[in-house]
Amino acid sequence: MNDFLALYQSQLLYSAITVILLLLLKIGLFKIIRKVGKISNYNDARTSLILKYANFAIVCTGIVALSIIWNVRFEDLGIFLSSIFAVIGVALFAQWSILSNITAGIILFFTFPFKIGDRIQIQDKDFPTEAFIEDITAFHLLLRTDEGELITYPNNLLLQKGVRVVNSHKDDDGGQSL
Repeated sequence: MNDFLALYQSQLLYSAITVILLLLLKIGLFKIIRKVGKISNYNDARTSLILKYANFAIVCTGIVALSIIWNVRFEDLGIFLSSIFAVIGVALFAQWSILSNITAGIILFFTFPFKIGDRIQIQDKDFPTEAFIEDITAFHLLLRTDEGELITYPNNLLLQKGVRVVNSHKDDDGGQSL
């Protein structure tokens, strides 16, 4: 055991530092995301979804960092990794729509001025829509029209079409929220 500790002392130290830095990054990033969600009055489900994405990114970064610290020889893993990437590439190409909707959902979380309860108008010449936002998920918006019809609108189309906020949801204190 002492031989192992002596032999890999620097790798163990760097690994511990990496884990501590990643934990601090996670705590800081989670605080920022929660603060953005709270300030923007976003639904808790949207905020927790973005937190899951951030956590996944931090775990992937940690795996790469630890692989570098422990001198994992990627040449030895070349065939294995290329096979995995080939399968993932085919799967991602087949699921491109899902990935674009997830990415659009993340962008919408941080940048768009509408939220649940707002009435929006989607500027689409083929399918113009004016409705209330009932829910915002990772893949789509649920819109409720004046006629009571429930429309599922993909997130990626919101980035491609013009969207106008007709009536913004009022806060409990009576102030306008954007």
